[in-house]
Amino acid sequence: MTREARQALEARAASVVSALLAGLPRRVALALGRSFGRLLGDLDRRHVGIAVENLRHAFPEWDEGRLQRTARGVYAHFGRVLFDILWLERRSRPDVLGLVDVVGREHVEAAMAAGRGAVLVTGHIGNWELHGVAHGCLFGRIGVVARPLDNPELDRRLCAFRVAGGNGVIYKQKALAQVLRILRDGGGVAILIDQNVQEQDGIFVDYFGRPAATTTVAAALAVKTGCALLPCHTELRPDGRYRLVYEPAVSWASSGDRQADVARLTQHLTRRIEDWVRETPEQWLWIHRRWKTRPAGTAARGPQPSAVGEARSVTGAGE
Repeated sequence: MTREARQALEARAASVVSALLAGLPRRVALALGRSFGRLLGDLDRRHVGIAVENLRHAFPEWDEGRLQRTARGVYAHFGRVLFDILWLERRSRPDVLGLVDVVGREHVEAAMAAGRGAVLVTGHIGNWELHGVAHGCLFGRIGVVARPLDNPELDRRLCAFRVAGGNGVIYKQKALAQVLRILRDGGGVAILIDQNVQEQDGIFVDYFGRPAATTTVAAALAVKTGCALLPCHTELRPDGRYRLVYEPAVSWASSGDRQADVARLTQHLTRRIEDWVRETPEQWLWIHRRWKTRPAGTAARGPQPSAVGEARSVTGAGE
């Protein structure tokens, strides 16, 4: 099958599933999504293996049964998330907001009131797409930094969902100028920082006890502009509701060494993501090769010394 034919088939499947889900109660749509995810996990042994290996390093105390259950739980969770997004495509703003509970609203308001803009730092946990839509509805327009999907039709569809809350999508390839403009105007930008990058595009910081190549974009923006860094994430609760959690803006003081400041902030933000993942491990994207990029010479067990040493002086949520 050619790439074009496969992409057309994927887009058609998404349209059919969305149409079928539209007339169903949400609880049924979520149950179908869970079943779909479990089926996909049974079929996708390669990525289940990646998830199990990642989990084994992160939770060495777990037995094999728990590793396998959690890896498959990742598929069940993201099956629910996928079907929920397709179900929500046709719903109104009040319908979306009726599904969310907000923790830390005051932290968003305080960060934005400072007038220097804010970077909302999050990861691929819970339902980050729904979080962006709900945030736009609740607090006003933000820019969402994203990479285009490989399938143009699915990317168009996802972008339509992302802007439903009034947000704008900023593709990574041309992001910097747009992001700086938004921050200088006192606006907000959402950035996910929990995926592997090439060594030249980030630094190594500690993530679950292993050096993980991590983008420094969020931290560098704060150091450059003085904007707030606002850690936030979402959880899908057992009852099907979403919990949107905003932590206090990270408090930090310049050391006079820009590189060290960026490193310690990046480590701090990564530690916050690790804490969230430990709370709901099945809701993070363990099938991603988060530790694919390795430090030169390999075998190093921790982050670069500058990141570790300086991270301890950052104060903020969770410290």
